[in-house]
Amino acid sequence: MRKSTDHRLALLTLCLAAAGCADPAGAARGVVEEPGDGPDDAFTVPGGAKADVAGIADGSSEACAVLKFASEATLEQLDVDAGLDARAARNIVAARGGAALPGSDGHVYFDGLEALDRVKYVGPKAFKLLLGHTRTTGYSCGQVAVQVLATNDFHGNLKPPAGSGGRIVTGADPNVDRVDAGGVEFLHTHMARLEATNPNTVVVAAGDIIGATPLLSALFHDEPTVESMNLLGLDIAAVGNHEFDEGVDELLRMQAGGCHPTDGCQDGDDFAGADWQYLGANVIEDATGDTLLPPYEIRRFGMARVAFIGMTLEGTPLVTSPTGTVGLHFLDEADTVNALVPELKAQGVGAIVVLLHEGGFATGLYNGCAGISGPLFDIARRLDPAVDVVVAGHTNAAHVCDVEGKLVTSAASAGRLITDIDLTVDEVTGEVVAKTAENVIVTRTVDKAAPQTALIARWEALAAPFANRVVGTIAGDLVKLQNPAGESPLGDVIADAQLSSTRATGVRIAFMNPGGVRTDLLVSQSSGGEAPGELTYGEVFAVQPFSNIVVTVSLTGAQIVAALEQQWVAVPGAAEKANVLQVSEGFTYTWDAKRPIGSRILAETVKLDGVVLDPTATYRVAMNNFIADGGDGFSVFKAGTDRVAGAIDVDAFSTYVGEKSPLAVPATTRIVRLD
Repeated sequence: MRKSTDHRLALLTLCLAAAGCADPAGAARGVVEEPGDGPDDAFTVPGGAKADVAGIADGSSEACAVLKFASEATLEQLDVDAGLDARAARNIVAARGGAALPGSDGHVYFDGLEALDRVKYVGPKAFKLLLGHTRTTGYSCGQVAVQVLATNDFHGNLKPPAGSGGRIVTGADPNVDRVDAGGVEFLHTHMARLEATNPNTVVVAAGDIIGATPLLSALFHDEPTVESMNLLGLDIAAVGNHEFDEGVDELLRMQAGGCHPTDGCQDGDDFAGADWQYLGANVIEDATGDTLLPPYEIRRFGMARVAFIGMTLEGTPLVTSPTGTVGLHFLDEADTVNALVPELKAQGVGAIVVLLHEGGFATGLYNGCAGISGPLFDIARRLDPAVDVVVAGHTNAAHVCDVEGKLVTSAASAGRLITDIDLTVDEVTGEVVAKTAENVIVTRTVDKAAPQTALIARWEALAAPFANRVVGTIAGDLVKLQNPAGESPLGDVIADAQLSSTRATGVRIAFMNPGGVRTDLLVSQSSGGEAPGELTYGEVFAVQPFSNIVVTVSLTGAQIVAALEQQWVAVPGAAEKANVLQVSEGFTYTWDAKRPIGSRILAETVKLDGVVLDPTATYRVAMNNFIADGGDGFSVFKAGTDRVAGAIDVDAFSTYVGEKSPLAVPATTRIVRLD
């Protein structure tokens, strides 16, 4: 600060902090008043179309420069350097929110000339001075580099995930070309390093941060995961289908905080909730017609603004327990975004990022775009061209694609990748002029982030008595990977466990949905210091983390065959979706992949203990409440009669492992596929 202005700035500062001053600038100079603008002088045409004094239009480079200078300049720069009337200078600072701090850049920007014109004592003279100062000094708007760091489908994996779910394939041979990845201690370190490369960084997530989580998080209603993401610096997240696993009230508690209504605050203190904002543009409350959560958030970087629209998939009710979405309906994803684009443009936003919890599939490596298919890409093609980036999730795919000019990215799952998206945004037009993206592997070769280590240790101490209890042993690896017919060893074992837990009540068949089998059980894994082959309750819980109830219903043979036909669903513009049910021992059938959807099951091959099912006979069948309620599109199961609730699914599985130890790996021969 120049010495001659010290006294003047001190008086201005006192005036800003006080109730008011007539004219501290005049007092400093020994004059009564500076001639110039009055409190209501206007320099814009009503509606903000043009400046009367210089023909400067909103949206022009010169208007942008004036607005940027007025928004960012210190009090001294406005008063002394630009030569504004003292009242105009201090009112500009006050209007943008920095009234008490003479050196503050404030937090509110003037988005248009009319907004600046509304400030008292900012009239034609002030505008000419601001315009002249920017022209003389070369102060201008330019291009701003914005970094978006994205994840998706974290699912509470605070500790490094095991098995194939904890690796990223990096080359042609997945058995050799692979890297261990994930774990929030490493994710935090990688994220911090990337953030340090650009001060204009936003950390985002495309849904399923919580839900379907390991015991360390699920045991405490996912409060550990929310606290971990707060430490990570997550800014904005789309809501995903698993955010609804425990219902609307629990989702809102995750956002706002507060102790659990039944279990209280299990760590002994209050739960503060998420520091980030959940978004749900297509999640509508039936009672009000309003969105349950904000539809979008706008972030500003200089005069550039970037809008983030957050959504879950329209089909959320089909892949979530029906009780979790009561009172809500979900809109088409592309239609929702396209309806918001004019609203955002009216606010001067030209850069749009969509956080979408819907996905597709890719056959290439984690930074490629090979063999893509699925609903995500159909949605991306339907989006307004104003959309620049789509950050996706749900299918745990990894890709970086250009879909009709839009970057479409996904970062696998469980914190194994970070998508580093770099945007160049023009401050004058607001448009993205350049964009690139790269998936960065969250390797485990970096230092662990100490705050995350401390958080994990605190919650592990509370969880240890439950998590580290050995429940049994396995004789070999039980993996969730399905064979070409759709059958997996781990899926078969879970179906067998459900049958075992209900057989005494007359149940003869059990079905398990493949999406409910979340991770492998490996002989070599050790989560609590147990011996090879021993399974802890925490490891078993990680396989079935939803705490679903095993229910039994009565179905006819014809209904069972009809339910099996619902395992395949046509997806417009993409490959069909398959949900091949895992079946219990003694139940077998054959399906023909060449036949059309709806007629693939060979009814004469659907057998129980070698006997063809009688279409008119009634059978008692066990399954979890998710598919019993019609989840994954199995509407036939909802027609089951004489419904009876049983054990929690993970407890049934845990008991079965104990009874059958060492549990053998079953042959996957119950389902046969014809091509």
